[in-house]
Amino acid sequence: MKLKILIHAAEEGGFWAEVPALPGCFSQGETQEEVKANIREAAEGWLEVASERKSVEESAEEPEVHEIEL
Repeated sequence: MKLKILIHAAEEGGFWAEVPALPGCFSQGETQEEVKANIREAAEGWLEVASERKSVEESAEEPEVHEIEL
């Protein structure tokens, strides 16, 4: 899987990065190489959590509709 990342220069030095396709997925690093490694790790974690949440949601029992006669 390929994801686009945005790397920004941090005001205090170093860099920070985000993955626009993954809301809230950010990381930082002192060098571009470090921030790329860190954002890769952050994205992997983001996707793992999203996958786990989807599994839980899918396994949750849906309410069943029944009819009764009065």
